[in-house]
Amino acid sequence: MRVALLLVSLAAVAAPAAAQDGAAGRRTFETRCGRCHGADGTGSEMGPPILQRLKLRGNSSLTALIRDGIPMRGMPPNPMPDAALGALVSFLRSIERDPAPDAPPRTFSTVDGRTIEGSVLGEGFDDLQIRTADGRVRLLRRPALSERSESKGDRVREVTSEIPWPTYNGDPRGNRYTALTQIDKSNVSRLAPQWMFTVPNAAGLQVTPVVADGLMYVTSVNEIYALDAGSGRQIWHYQRARTPGASAWANRGVALAGDRVFFETDDARVLALNRWTGRLAWEAPLADVSQNYFASSAPLVAGNLVISGVAGGEHGANGFVAAHDLDSGKEVWRFWTVPRPGEPGFDTWKGASPPDHRGAATWFTGSYDPDLDLVYWPVGNPSQEYNGDDRAGDNLYANSIIALERRTGKLRWYFQFTPHDLWDWDATQTSVLVDADWQGRPRHLMLHASRNGFFYVLDRADGTLLLAKPFVRNLNWASGIGADGRPIRVPGHDPSPSGTKVCPSQDGATNWFSPSYNPATGLYYLQTFEKCSIYTKADGATWEAGKQYLGGAQRTSPDPVPQRVLKAIDIHTGAIKWELPQPGPGETWGGTLSTATGLVIFGAEGGALMAADAVTGAPLWSFPTNAGWKASPMTYMFDGRQYIGVAAGSTIITFGVR
Repeated sequence: MRVALLLVSLAAVAAPAAAQDGAAGRRTFETRCGRCHGADGTGSEMGPPILQRLKLRGNSSLTALIRDGIPMRGMPPNPMPDAALGALVSFLRSIERDPAPDAPPRTFSTVDGRTIEGSVLGEGFDDLQIRTADGRVRLLRRPALSERSESKGDRVREVTSEIPWPTYNGDPRGNRYTALTQIDKSNVSRLAPQWMFTVPNAAGLQVTPVVADGLMYVTSVNEIYALDAGSGRQIWHYQRARTPGASAWANRGVALAGDRVFFETDDARVLALNRWTGRLAWEAPLADVSQNYFASSAPLVAGNLVISGVAGGEHGANGFVAAHDLDSGKEVWRFWTVPRPGEPGFDTWKGASPPDHRGAATWFTGSYDPDLDLVYWPVGNPSQEYNGDDRAGDNLYANSIIALERRTGKLRWYFQFTPHDLWDWDATQTSVLVDADWQGRPRHLMLHASRNGFFYVLDRADGTLLLAKPFVRNLNWASGIGADGRPIRVPGHDPSPSGTKVCPSQDGATNWFSPSYNPATGLYYLQTFEKCSIYTKADGATWEAGKQYLGGAQRTSPDPVPQRVLKAIDIHTGAIKWELPQPGPGETWGGTLSTATGLVIFGAEGGALMAADAVTGAPLWSFPTNAGWKASPMTYMFDGRQYIGVAAGSTIITFGVR
């Protein structure tokens, strides 16, 4: 009884105290913060809204932010007594809330005499976005100002035509080729920006926008934005706090299936959201971030599964590919890219390298053949990449493409491009799946330009090597590829304590930026690097949580002068049909998009988005974005117009014909 009375007494005392703290915290907020962030936390012309941002910081982080400010961004420090600071943090937690509920429904008359009802999500003079009772987003358009009249009122029309870009490369087979024909050689010179959307606090976006049902989805680390693909207006935004110690610096995009949008987080999780509302449907852990895992690339939808990989190979994290059920998030299978004791390939790792820290990460998006029902996943390099003393052997399945049965994850075949890699030439480039005539008969082909400097054509049904030819001039580590598919190495090109010059460079002859193939020309288009590196070997590397695990270092060689070159390769011979050298230091990472109308759209070294003739390589159009490219272009049809979309710097830009 005494205990009960004591608790009641304490509660009676605590309630007024909490109320006093709340009132004091409110006064402090209104005095010190409200001028910029608004008295209700929704922002002003001097500062951003903070209600959602509060969720991204714990109390200690929030306290430090208030006390220290962010002077470089215009937020001054706010020194104050601990009691006042504590009361302010308590008040901020009291106003923290979910996004405001949808506005009350409104009814709109359509130009064809119908009515449509929904809650307004956003609107302008020309565009209108509503959520209808079924939870979906409907995109509407108003008549041009010059066409409006009192008799017609504020009538709207629904967006009528849209051809999507539903996955990272537009097609699960990995080919950034479009059959859309509105943009062609006759009008490409009239391409002009149509809208832009800047992702706040993001730099060097690596995302490829994905579009379906008129909505565009773009990402940065731990964030997704859903946009009206015709105007760029934001529909919803999902964000979670970045993970302390996680190594992810970018996110490359999402995958779509039904009403779900899937993406990976910096702490190696795959998330499923409702793509109309942005609400979390499920999340599944992939790996433990404390073991140096993270994730950064777009997942791949294959049948009823969403397939994901993980990053961390440079930090000693062993790679794997994981498949989850689209609806439930339950893990269906997992394939490890470093064999375990007793498994085939385990004997290709000999020495003292720690079995749990051998690398072979799976950080880039794979390809999927619905006809063969095979998933093809590119695998990264071994850990201790510049020192192979403790990992003698081929080091399977590092630097390989692996073909997995979609339903089970069972290995069907593999092809290793660079056995016992010492130069960080992982195989994480897009494998393009095409069906074409090969020496007089139809064949299922895989096209893969490897970071090691060789262009490969494989039979993707069984992994048979059909062609291997160098595609860069600066290549000194191997004289060719043997009939067995293994490189014929030139002695003297291993990293050394004093430094060894090797070509291509550590960036590779190409890298993860997207290639494309045009079936009409028979040409494969890719951006390449003509440059070399000085590789230095170091001894004594040991794995540690939170640290890189490299076994040495590399730096770009001044000779030859680095250069970025767009090249077109004949897939039947490996011959370079044309090339387009680009002025600049050879440091950008933009890829290609090819079209049925004979164009190649690409991010040029100087920061321009360009179009070239797919047959001759002649430049046809250029627009200066002045961004250092980290992303590849895509295209889609919206409301009767074809758009080209690309992430340039921190901004999504779309182009259409004027």
